[in-house]
This record gives sequence, C-alpha cells and structure tokens, in this order.
Amino acid sequence: MFNPSSDDVRRFFCEAYRKHHAKEILSPIEAIAVDWIAEHPEYEEALTDVDAALARDYSVEGGQANPFLHLSMHLSISEQVSIDSPRGIRDACQALTRKLDSAHAAHHDIMECLGQMIWTSQRSGLPPDAEAYVECVRRR
Repeated sequence: MFNPSSDDVRRFFCEAYRKHHAKEILSPIEAIAVDWIAEHPEYEEALTDVDAALARDYSVEGGQANPFLHLSMHLSISEQVSIDSPRGIRDACQALTRKLDSAHAAHHDIMECLGQMIWTSQRSGLPPDAEAYVECVRRR
C-alpha cells in the first residue's frame, strides 16, 4: 500500500501545480489534483514554493488550515467515488452532490464524515468503520 509522507504529499501538489502552469502533461491523478486546486485559489500561494511548503508548520495551534491535508482529502474522496470504495460511497456522494447542487460542497460535507471515521478509529484502536462512514454521508 502506498503511504506517502507529508513531504511527499506537499511535493506532489506543488509539482502538479507547477506542471499545470508550465502547460506540461499531467498524469491522471495530477489532473484531478489540479481540478481541486482550481477550486481553492486561496491555496495557490502555498503551492508556488516547494521549499517553503516543506518547511511550513500547519499545526492546530497555528490556527491555519493545512491546504495539503485539505486537497488530499478531496483527492481521496474523488478516488473513493471513482472506484466505489467503500461500497456505497459513490451513490451517497452523488445524492449529496444533487442535494447541495455542488460537488465541492458535497466533498466538504464528506470530509467531515471521513475525519470523524478516522478520529474514531484512532481513538478506539479499531479499523476504520467504512459502513458508518458511508451512512454518515447518506445522512447529510
């Protein structure tokens, strides 16, 4: 299983952003990342300097959202929906997108459910509960 470090994630998003602006060919996953970057112009400054991105501390105490975590969650949800894993996430996401009339807003709601699932798993020491995650999305 692929398990990138936070530095790997930051490099990936910075490189996708750079390649997009240089009009270079993007891999399919980079193209999806660039689509989400376009939805978040407030993050562009963080993506322009890879060295600064690697050095930056986005701790909770700092009070600033981590753009790399946020974009990673968009990317994760996009991938989950594309392969319908966990089972049912595609339909739940599509229904939420219709309800909110926005894939972006739906993703933000789904992020809440995804974060809750991860937090619960970490606190309990149990594997993530995919069924509870999908059900959380359905309830939204």
